[in-house]
Amino acid sequence: MQLLTFLRNGLSRAALVDMSERGLLAIILAIILAGCGNSERSRLANPNISYLPFGGSYGSEQPGSPVDNISYWDGDGIQGPSSVTIYLNEQRAYFYKGGQLVGVSQVSAGREGYDTPAGTYKIIQKDKDHVSNLYGDFVDAAGNVVQENVSIKDPKPPGSVFRGAPMPYFMRITGGVGMHQGYLPGYPASHGCIRMPGKMAETFFDNVQVGTPVTVVK
Repeated sequence: MQLLTFLRNGLSRAALVDMSERGLLAIILAIILAGCGNSERSRLANPNISYLPFGGSYGSEQPGSPVDNISYWDGDGIQGPSSVTIYLNEQRAYFYKGGQLVGVSQVSAGREGYDTPAGTYKIIQKDKDHVSNLYGDFVDAAGNVVQENVSIKDPKPPGSVFRGAPMPYFMRITGGVGMHQGYLPGYPASHGCIRMPGKMAETFFDNVQVGTPVTVVK
């Protein structure tokens, strides 16, 4: 009863000062778990779930990348047909086995002007070491970047050549669009592909086959 009255009245500044750190964390955890559904509570309590390390960064691990404490995998040993659903409004990909949700990945889909197309697809190609033939950098003879993040159609600086961007664990779903490991700044930023954190791209890659259904929802 005291806890309910305390929460109803709000946390005063004095209460925050007087409350021990352990007590505050216990109350916050109780609130979080009380708001979770049974499946979410079970997932949080499962010590076998493989989360990305808290404090780690997305995709290519660039300094200053947003922290990813959403992506997880709990699909090892689960049987049944695989499928993936990507929600563009959430910038998340959901992995199912036999209709059961077993993993979630943060993503960075196509930015404005390069929108990832919504629709129903299937994995049509898997290429662990894929390299883009459309986007990348212009580099000099020694491999030094002269101009980054370019299209192969852009004018080349004198003496430079085009070097395609690496797209590890590429899972093509249509045309030049697919899921793959890449940098995630926390918002849609790709040329249409679905970028994923490295560990999640590898895990999705290992658990899909050519023909696995993929649904992209706006």
